[in-house]
Amino acid sequence: MHIFYVPNVHTSPMCARCVRVPDVRKMCKKGGINLKTLITQLQEIIEKAFKESEYEEEYGKVINSNRPDLCEFQCDGALSAAKKYKKAPYIIAEEVVEKCKNNKIFEKIEVIKPGFININVSKEFLTNYCNEIVEEEKFGCKMEQEKTVVIDYGGPNIAKPLHVGHLRPAIIGESIKRIHKFFENKVIGDVHLGDWGLQMGLVIEELKYRHPEWVYFDENFNGEYPKEELFTVKDLEEIYPCASNKTKVAEDATEEEKEKANEFKENARKNTGYLQEKKKGYYELWQKIVEISVKDLKENYKKLDVDFDLWLGESDSQKYVKPMVEKMQNLGIIYESDGAMVVDVQEPTDTTEINPCMVLKSGGVSCYQTTDLATIMQRQIDFKPNEIIYVVDKRQELHFIQVFRCARKSEIVDKDVKLTFLGFGTMNGADGKPFKTRNGGVMRLEYLIDEINNKVYEKMSQTKEIEETEKKEISKIVGLAALKYADLSNQISKDYIFDTDKFTAFEGKTGPYILYTLVRIKSILKKFFENNSIKENKILPPEEDIEKQLLLKIAKYNQTLEESYIENSPSKICTYLYELADIFNSYYQKVKILQGDNKRLNSNIVLLTLMKKIFENGIDLLGFKAPEKM
Repeated sequence: MHIFYVPNVHTSPMCARCVRVPDVRKMCKKGGINLKTLITQLQEIIEKAFKESEYEEEYGKVINSNRPDLCEFQCDGALSAAKKYKKAPYIIAEEVVEKCKNNKIFEKIEVIKPGFININVSKEFLTNYCNEIVEEEKFGCKMEQEKTVVIDYGGPNIAKPLHVGHLRPAIIGESIKRIHKFFENKVIGDVHLGDWGLQMGLVIEELKYRHPEWVYFDENFNGEYPKEELFTVKDLEEIYPCASNKTKVAEDATEEEKEKANEFKENARKNTGYLQEKKKGYYELWQKIVEISVKDLKENYKKLDVDFDLWLGESDSQKYVKPMVEKMQNLGIIYESDGAMVVDVQEPTDTTEINPCMVLKSGGVSCYQTTDLATIMQRQIDFKPNEIIYVVDKRQELHFIQVFRCARKSEIVDKDVKLTFLGFGTMNGADGKPFKTRNGGVMRLEYLIDEINNKVYEKMSQTKEIEETEKKEISKIVGLAALKYADLSNQISKDYIFDTDKFTAFEGKTGPYILYTLVRIKSILKKFFENNSIKENKILPPEEDIEKQLLLKIAKYNQTLEESYIENSPSKICTYLYELADIFNSYYQKVKILQGDNKRLNSNIVLLTLMKKIFENGIDLLGFKAPEKM
């Protein structure tokens, strides 16, 4: 393993210009993105050629080539136009190419049977474009109109430790939040704590069983409640499963055991009602539980470099429940069914039955639908958002279909607010089932983080040039990159196999490989800037094919950013960074970067500085950073 030492290099800012993807062009205009990009420029020329050839310009859609060994871009519009105009696609394509052949943007534009238009851009055009990128702010991504976006991610439960199931929403939500902030949206990230409902009633009932003498349970107590901590987060982690188990009855249980379990559960339900009523003592004890749990949660999320703007929970929406239900009653959409209050959400176009949305359980008790609906109402009042994004397990899709439809029908959210369900798949073990510990239990998140960090440390142990204490700190940085990149490189909705050895490798599509490439670039820059400075921010036309590949990839970074933003897809950034790293490392092997005449050397350094900015921006959007050496 090589070792690179990296300084804090201060040079002029270098950014890149966004490259629009034709597939999302209309969405971009709707979303307020103001881009003039490489692929857009090509498309405008091809669209004009179609129009001048008396065909509809919509057939001039340009895409990245699916055969990069043959060309850089392609247009397949002639194949579609042939059906409408009853003309051979090859003839249509030839007419279009004839209109473009003298344009200096193209190095090559030709027709391949049966009617594909293959395109290569000229070195001069690509170089000029990248020189514009050098001067652009924020890679040319500019918002015409700021949006307010609320992102609901995290969703941990009070009195329970974070486990591997909390990894994906935290990592995905944090990245999406950063991407939206990059596009200058006003973003509010909310952890949305599970701090309400029967689980809290169970915890309180177990505490009451263990400590009946506590003043919280004395209805005649009028003094100040204890300020000191009467229990720790570890106590709470043991208390909840203990309380939950007391409500479960074995098949061969005696009548006495069944009665005891039912009594415990009934008391827990009463406690839940006491909390909703803010009954003295019970409510103060609940606040103490929340305070201790949140402190621990913040420490654990900090290890993931995940941050929330709001630490609100289900309980914070309770004051909106009554006015929400009244609004539904005034609209005449809520009715009683088996003691519960529900709203029909079935639509004529549904091919399967969608059950009514339960707004309140029997007895007027809140449930998950209640708090999710009331939270939407709360967010509408507090933030007037343009969009609310929910990063939630994909198995909850039906729940959110019901909630979103009920929210629309009850008019608790403005009709133009976009409600987005972003369902993620599960992180599985080698057996293809949800990730477990070796003894079959659910692994705590902090243990998984330690496992990754230790694996990275083992792989760095052969590096003698770095001190042991520094190795451990670097291992944490690289370990977090390995963990986040492994998760984000998959499509959000897909399940994936968690493989510690694979994800911590320093080669292949991994976080460590991306960091290793960035550290290499920074090391080269350090070596140059120790005795030199750049004369001007200018890149020269490429001399080698690998240099053109590199420029072409750089020019497409903005296209990747745009797709990631519009589709809420961090995986596209992951793929881009891996491909850029691969091209750069081939470039590194073939080109003598720090040699040549002054102009060529200067050009190389400008190019590397631009790449450094791209890599640093990319990993920041994914939620991790690079160490100074590896």
